[in-house]
Amino acid sequence: MNESPEGKGGTPAERQSRIVALTRERGGVSTAELGEILELPAAALRRDLRKLEAEGSIRRGYGMVYPVETTRYETSLALREASDSDERRRIARATAEIVDDWLDENSTLFIDEGRTTLLAAAHLRCDRRLTIVTPSLPAAVELASTADHEILLLGGRVRARTLGTVDYWARDMLSGFAIDVAMLGSNGISQQQGLTTPDPAVSAIKSMAVRVSRKRIVAAEHTKFGVHSFARFATMSDIETFVTGERLSPSLARSIVHHGAGLRLV
Repeated sequence: MNESPEGKGGTPAERQSRIVALTRERGGVSTAELGEILELPAAALRRDLRKLEAEGSIRRGYGMVYPVETTRYETSLALREASDSDERRRIARATAEIVDDWLDENSTLFIDEGRTTLLAAAHLRCDRRLTIVTPSLPAAVELASTADHEILLLGGRVRARTLGTVDYWARDMLSGFAIDVAMLGSNGISQQQGLTTPDPAVSAIKSMAVRVSRKRIVAAEHTKFGVHSFARFATMSDIETFVTGERLSPSLARSIVHHGAGLRLV
């Protein structure tokens, strides 16, 4: 039965499918814009969003609706680049500042695949030579052309969505290194599930980076906290410092501190 009295967006199932599609297409949509697009009263939209959030298809925060990444859906590097936010840029700069304090001349640094870590890498000081290990083709190209670092690109299968290398070639190569600092990203961070990502192949690389590194820092927008994806690569207590946006909820901030990790809000 069509719920036309609630609006012109079709049945609840049709509306909810369109909401998920819009968030995935844009990387995030405001609730006000969703109401306009679907021509839907606020009460009906809230019911749809509550259902989608309960089933893990979307997440809400401060008037925005975001897609949840799963094994079937992951945002592309191009979409992440197009949707760079002020929060992401602040996180990147703050992460680079912390990492710079941790590194000396000839230190070794692991740079994870992903947009936020790539932005952070661009803010690193260039006044000392580092050995940088990365599965990220964009990071390797940018750093090799802008700084006098030793760049080691992990070999393996290249994922089209993120231009990162994975599988046993990359994992085995990484396993032979001793890394001073690992700069990591994460699709989901929760007290119950730890740090997660949709693709087990990516999780294996991140997990190895956690294992072989002396110190670990995670750069992630506040919307990544309180959600989880499919494959776990670390627990919250594995991480020295989390850098995220100041809109992180107080309860999530307390859970990070409870696990013994540092927290920088920007």
